[in-house]
Amino acid sequence: MLRTIRLLCAIVTTLVLAAATGAPAGAAADRELPESIPLPNGFRPEGIAIGSGPLAYFGSLANGSIYRADLRTGRGAIISEGPGTPSVGMKIDERGRLFVAGGTAGDARVVDTRTGRILASYRLATAAGFVNDVILTRDAAWFTDSANPVLYKLPLRGGRLPADVVRVPLTGDLVYGTGINANGIAATPDGRGLILVQSNTGGLFRVDGTGTTSRIDLHGESLPQGDGLLLRGRTLYAVQNRINTVAVLRLNAAGTEGRVVRRVTSVLFDVPTTVAAFGSRLYLPNARFTTPPTPDTTYDAVAIPRP
Repeated sequence: MLRTIRLLCAIVTTLVLAAATGAPAGAAADRELPESIPLPNGFRPEGIAIGSGPLAYFGSLANGSIYRADLRTGRGAIISEGPGTPSVGMKIDERGRLFVAGGTAGDARVVDTRTGRILASYRLATAAGFVNDVILTRDAAWFTDSANPVLYKLPLRGGRLPADVVRVPLTGDLVYGTGINANGIAATPDGRGLILVQSNTGGLFRVDGTGTTSRIDLHGESLPQGDGLLLRGRTLYAVQNRINTVAVLRLNAAGTEGRVVRRVTSVLFDVPTTVAAFGSRLYLPNARFTTPPTPDTTYDAVAIPRP
């Protein structure tokens, strides 16, 4: 009984402090979490995924290994040894399956986050490509290719992993050029389309189910070096990697128009690439692209308050 009373008092105190400061009830607790999550030396992180619990998953550009870290303690371990090719963008579903973009390998795989076992592998690119990022919608996993104007769709009927890949050519306003093209991907707020950022031009595009792209009106703004995207409601967070910035955009429901409402930077940033959210924080892995990679190069992921 005494333990229950103490727990109730702690909850009430947290709620009172939150009301007094205008902060969410969980914000005080989030401030106790580490600001920096150390990753293995030489790991070369790029992608991040966070599920419903306080666990983050990171992919290695060096060899494709998957590292799981506890956001409460900062400690972690490799849960899935890589195939020797990159792991880039990642997303986790409610079944604990991690969908991983394979970069220059032109493939994708699905990893069980509980066991580290590879559940399925897919050959996506039919020629040289760079499979960069992935988003999960209600009925599919969609992957971008920064070298080829195509989206790769894995239909998830009833949640079952498919045997085949659907390739959807990109047409319309998005025109590929030299450098990194389609990179980060998200769904539109209404769930009826997809959003792509083109790194080399800074353009943001809406994509319909047929692959037809149309430029999103940003009212004169652009997102150069745009990388990972994260949608929360109608707020889109867009990482601008080498600029060490997260752009915060407010979109309309259809994802046809948006405005940059602020840009956020941090002394903790060292070329962040992708972004995931937990509680009142955003978490970003520092890829350190401007630092020559060696087996002893240090890496981390960092947390900032969610704008």
